[in-house]
Amino acid sequence: MSDQASFALRSRNPDVLTCIANLSNDEVFTPPEFANRMLDTLAEAWAANHGGANIWADKSVKFLDPCTKSGVFLREITSRLTTGLEKEIPNLEKRVNHILTKQVFGIAITQITSLLARRSVYCSKHATGKHSIAKSFTSDDGNIWFKRLKHTWEGDKCKYCGANRRDYDRAAGLETHAYAFIHTDNIKARLAEIFGGSMQFDVIIGNPPYQLGQSGGEAVGSFAMPIYQKFVQAAKSLDPRYVVMVTPSRWFAGGRGLDDYRAEMLGDQRMRELVDFPDAAEAFPGVDIGGGISYFLWDSQHKGGCRVQTISKGISDKPVVRRLDAYKVFVRFNTGVAILKQVWPKGINGATLANKVSPTQPFGLRTNVRGAETTKGLKKPVTLWSSAGLSYIDRRDIPRNHEWIDQWKVILGLAYGERGSFPYWITSAPEVLGPNTAVTETYLVIDRFQDEKTAKLFAIYLRTRFVRFLISLQKYTQHLYSDRFSFVPDLPMDRKWTDATLYKKFGLTKNEVAFIESMIRPMADDKK
Repeated sequence: MSDQASFALRSRNPDVLTCIANLSNDEVFTPPEFANRMLDTLAEAWAANHGGANIWADKSVKFLDPCTKSGVFLREITSRLTTGLEKEIPNLEKRVNHILTKQVFGIAITQITSLLARRSVYCSKHATGKHSIAKSFTSDDGNIWFKRLKHTWEGDKCKYCGANRRDYDRAAGLETHAYAFIHTDNIKARLAEIFGGSMQFDVIIGNPPYQLGQSGGEAVGSFAMPIYQKFVQAAKSLDPRYVVMVTPSRWFAGGRGLDDYRAEMLGDQRMRELVDFPDAAEAFPGVDIGGGISYFLWDSQHKGGCRVQTISKGISDKPVVRRLDAYKVFVRFNTGVAILKQVWPKGINGATLANKVSPTQPFGLRTNVRGAETTKGLKKPVTLWSSAGLSYIDRRDIPRNHEWIDQWKVILGLAYGERGSFPYWITSAPEVLGPNTAVTETYLVIDRFQDEKTAKLFAIYLRTRFVRFLISLQKYTQHLYSDRFSFVPDLPMDRKWTDATLYKKFGLTKNEVAFIESMIRPMADDKK
């Protein structure tokens, strides 16, 4: 191969990796532009730690993508190294061969992505193929490995990822989604087995699978278990210099089974950079990921605050270096942090509304419970609010919280989504329910009162932009839970609270008020 040979990593227009469809919302291909944003962040951190040195001019740095799909990270890294190492290794063929055999490594997540990634990086689905630009490999895999693995079942669940045996104990020839990087007790030994010797990677970078779907009957419901956190934890356990990964942002304040992971990430002072996109489509066009996506840079030698940046509607806020563990959740807007310092906790005796909000199923009634169309035949009929509208249920058929039935109640929908809507409402409009009423799991009871006047004042409070903004700081999915209200002060309902009076009470600046009102659209007092 000569310098005038046909070697080129991106000789097609448009870039083929911008044209392929995603496998699913759980296994999302990373757009080249976004991958390069992450690589720019890495290069900046490397330069800051190495006296301005260029990471792409260092022939000793080893990179691993442990969840390779399209091969975009390895391809872009190879492209940058090919330029950066030109003076160090002038001969193009030797330079490319060195990069591909000594510096870039990947573990594919499926058979098809292994072929795609090799074609992206080696220009051939086999590293030893006729058209491969790597000339020293003796195996078809090269340094982009894949082998179909089986889950390790302990009862009905996988020991490593929690996959449901009913869904993922599959026949030969079908993908099991038992990802090699997280299905092992000894990740270092696994990598030595894969790549033929002890491996120490300087940079681990990638976009891991997000979740595994789980099926179930009515009793347990259908849900998906996140698994991206297992890739992050496995990557850090390898003691690299840097970990750079893109994941859903749900871990900031929620996510099934992510409490320990969230505490770990927020308390890890090696978190150096965090870049957040509340609307995932801004980063991954055409992809709908509730709660947005974000990427982080973990630096094993960093200790201190994390540089946080939020990009929304094409506008980036001013990056701020701050501690991530100031609260039990990650507060996503830097301006939101400033506002929260003014507000929380300043309710009655420092209380917040989280203490008032009911659990899901306030009356013990599932979403699919339907009452009768009339009160005929019911000894003590109670009006039931459900997703199907109003109906009637006998008081004795309500499992719990009978004392709430005769109180005034203010309710919100348990689930409220606003995909593509901006500014946001965050919650449904609150409803005031009189005595002799109950609700199914479709609703949360936010608080209860002895009289109608106080209940209506409370509903007005919930409609303010101020309250809904504070809820938004913890609401990254469509569902509401009591902890989503833990930033909202529990104020006395002895007056009509408006945004103007709340802004004044908590001393918010004009810029802070403008930020809230740019994020949250108004909800009229009588809005239904």
